[in-house]
Amino acid sequence: MNEHDTRDGAMTGVDPGRLDDQQLMRELETIHRTRHDTLLYGSDDALRAHNERMARLEGEWLRRNPRRIVAAGRTREGARERASGESAAPGGPAT
Repeated sequence: MNEHDTRDGAMTGVDPGRLDDQQLMRELETIHRTRHDTLLYGSDDALRAHNERMARLEGEWLRRNPRRIVAAGRTREGARERASGESAAPGGPAT
């Protein structure tokens, strides 16, 4: 897993396709946790790299999980119903 991809000489991280499921989830958790600070305080280059990396990681997760559970509250119709007190996620509070 030490093989990092590069683009224009800049390190872009390990190809998401080479990560096992647990590594992929850890990478996704990390990039989502750092998203807000990168958006607010990162340079244009940092934000661009973050966007590209996040899209690649999320795309790989979606490729591996095409039949993921979609909570009814996270659809357009469900969003309209959230005001009536329905949950946005299975077993969880509305967000």
